[in-house]
Amino acid sequence: MQQIVNGISLGSIYALIALGYTMVYGIIKLINFAHGDIYMIGAYTGFAVVTYTNLGFFPALIIAMIACSALGVVTEKVAYKPLRSASRIAVLITAIGVSLLMEYVMMFFVTADVRSYPDVLSNASFEIGGVIIKMQQIYILITTVLLMVFLQYIVHRTKVGKAMRAVSIDRDAAELMGIKVDQTISYTFAIGSALAGAAGVLVGIYYNSINPLMGIMPGLKAFVAAVLGGIGSIPGAMIGGMSIGVIENMVSGYGGSLIKDAVVFAILIIVLLVKPSGILGKNTREKV
Repeated sequence: MQQIVNGISLGSIYALIALGYTMVYGIIKLINFAHGDIYMIGAYTGFAVVTYTNLGFFPALIIAMIACSALGVVTEKVAYKPLRSASRIAVLITAIGVSLLMEYVMMFFVTADVRSYPDVLSNASFEIGGVIIKMQQIYILITTVLLMVFLQYIVHRTKVGKAMRAVSIDRDAAELMGIKVDQTISYTFAIGSALAGAAGVLVGIYYNSINPLMGIMPGLKAFVAAVLGGIGSIPGAMIGGMSIGVIENMVSGYGGSLIKDAVVFAILIIVLLVKPSGILGKNTREKV
């Protein structure tokens, strides 16, 4: 039970990052490998806000989300929009290039040193039936659930959300119906990047350390979570993130800490072999 509780906290963070992957893929069929680095920049933004302005957790979270949202939109406009009609491989290589650019530009400005995150949340904990639950874990879970509920509201109850769903189903038909496709894609990047920024602040608080390369592994694991849940499905990203977090902690807790990453990527291989569409994904047929 202790490992499950820890896994839910970690899985919440994976789920927030996975939502960005799945939203962007659902709209323009792009796997944005720079998404993990936007999460890293969110962690540093929250760190700067807390350290230099002495603001609390929620202001740092909101400012990091706004900064990452703006960064996501700029990245889409500069790096991906000119390649909208290019081949898939060209866009994929560009995404990897953007990822490396963000990592090493950040390293240039903040150095490669690992930084300790300030204590902005209570370190108190309590025990229920032998299971220790930290207040930080409760904050992470509540924040994640609220953000996911807000995202579901945007997608299903607002004009922007309806436009996103229309573009994901049939981009050409959506454009013919008067939907501004480029604007809708920018909104998608903005929302996905904001969620990644929130995840960056949460992981900084949870693990108490950040560095410029911290986005690589969580970004890849969040991608595995998106594939497991069904890439393109928002509820699937949530389920996949939670599942990967729990599995990783169970493996670590039972003596497999050295192979926990290998287990996660083994899951990716198995899912692609057995059910490529994921848990909640839909099989799509391509006409020849």
